Amino acid sequence: MNLEEFFNKHRKVALAFSGGVDSAYLLYSAIKNNVDVCAYYVKSDFQPDFELEDAKRLRDILNANMKILNIEVLENPNISKNPEDRCYYCKKEIFGKIYDEARKDGYEVLLDGTNFSDEYEDRPGMKAKDELKVLSPLRECELTKEDIRKLSKEAGLFTWNKPSYSCLATRIKTYSEISKEKLERTEKSEEFMRSLGFTDFRVRNMGDDAKIEVISSEFELLFKNREKILRELSKYFNKVLLDLEAR
Repeated sequence: MNLEEFFNKHRKVALAFSGGVDSAYLLYSAIKNNVDVCAYYVKSDFQPDFELEDAKRLRDILNANMKILNIEVLENPNISKNPEDRCYYCKKEIFGKIYDEARKDGYEVLLDGTNFSDEYEDRPGMKAKDELKVLSPLRECELTKEDIRKLSKEAGLFTWNKPSYSCLATRIKTYSEISKEKLERTEKSEEFMRSLGFTDFRVRNMGDDAKIEVISSEFELLFKNREKILRELSKYFNKVLLDLEAR
């Protein structure tokens, strides 16, 4: 099956939309195939502001129908207490919220951007997706992340080379309770590093300390800006540490 065949079968769909590489290409493909599609972006404390701005930018470029839904994820103790299966409860809440809204809008089929490269068996979020019968056309059509980047570039989508970005909650160690304060200091720290030109990196919460992870090609940029990074991140953390093992 290819995407054209998939969309010939599914002419009216809702899309769980993050503004990332995969869901961006899926939205583009649905519109290209003249499908009645509505993209639903969920804004929570786990998503940084730049992700929403990217989603809005793509919406405007594609002239897409998009709705922004707000969810207070930290009100759910199964999420805020940060157990090993936090992602399951989080995805279930997010997909459930999208489904409720989509059905009110007349959409019965929900898609997401899971692709053929995504590991499946050990990801709790996938279990929630399966329980709610969310369809993953990129996976069904055996499109890998590399395929999607190539097709996105050919389509002229600015997201084609966007680094993969997991939610802010992943920066906090399992079983360490998640708070707005921890998420905010992480977002501010990563936004500062992004302003210096870093593209693929993480700022991990290690209690009251931060651990920076960067790709090997950006170590030089990090050492060049070491004092600036230390000065800025010290506003939020007691110590700023560097993981010498490249991402």
